[in-house]
Amino acid sequence: MSAEAPPPPSRKTALKILATVVVIGGAIAVLLTASISKGAEYYKFVDEVMSNADSFRGKKLQVHGVVSDGSIEQGRGTLLYRFKIQSRPDRPPANITATYEGLVPDTFKSGAEVIVRGTLTADNQIAVIPDGIMAKCPSKYNADEQAAQKQKGSSAAAGDVAQKIKL
Repeated sequence: MSAEAPPPPSRKTALKILATVVVIGGAIAVLLTASISKGAEYYKFVDEVMSNADSFRGKKLQVHGVVSDGSIEQGRGTLLYRFKIQSRPDRPPANITATYEGLVPDTFKSGAEVIVRGTLTADNQIAVIPDGIMAKCPSKYNADEQAAQKQKGSSAAAGDVAQKIKL
């Protein structure tokens, strides 16, 4: 029982397969490039933006920093805000002014760490897009404080149980 091996594919068939792979691969590359470039945003710290402002002007940015103390101004009877963002303490010092129209998060206040999304204007300000402010609340993200609160809560609960047993 000798089984004959099938004949090798012809050169013409191999070229068709190769052409199909190249066309499909090219189409995928074009789709990825088009989708990524539309939504691409630079994620930068305040000092990085201000040290090279000309290269970021007009581009979509996410700028990370801290709201400067006492810098939040709100237009009377409006949702127009202007505030300054400064570098975090672990970064080189720099400031940038941001303008925003809309509702701000509850955690947005002086000293809050923020990430704003918008574009750098001709006068080196960040024009923040609607819903473009993300403010962090330091107490919610501090692991040491969370552990202390959890310990305090569990010891208080144990005290409550002890009082109920005595009654």
